[in-house]
Amino acid sequence: MNFDYTIFHSIPHRDVLDGILKLHEDIFGSSDDLIEKMNHKPKLVVVTAMDEKKIVGYKIGYELNRTTFYSWLGGVDKNYRKHGVASMLMAKQHQYLKEKGYKVVQTKTMNKWRNMLILNIKNGFDVLDTYTDENGLHKIILEKNLV
Repeated sequence: MNFDYTIFHSIPHRDVLDGILKLHEDIFGSSDDLIEKMNHKPKLVVVTAMDEKKIVGYKIGYELNRTTFYSWLGGVDKNYRKHGVASMLMAKQHQYLKEKGYKVVQTKTMNKWRNMLILNIKNGFDVLDTYTDENGLHKIILEKNLV
């Protein structure tokens, strides 16, 4: 399968955004405040994977500081998994970050997102720490050096 990958340097235009919101809701159960949260992230970067006009995957992140980027959210349509979409979204994001001078990319995940945890580790992320958030969810903090 061939997909088109696009990098947006802000919130994407409405058609793309609607596709991201629908996919986000399918994966995570809700997208109610996603746009509001995106509006408050510094130097937002959105990478999308499209099959013709359908959003089949996305990766959203933002700058933590001049050298560190946070890979915040992402997902792939369940009908398009096992086709390398998540790996390619990550590769496109990391290449972009290197070109922009970032030295480190951080992310968080949970055990229930095991495929994401494995993908991150396979792609050079190290587990830095774990913690339990205010909702009692166990989070895993990962980091990768880009240089």
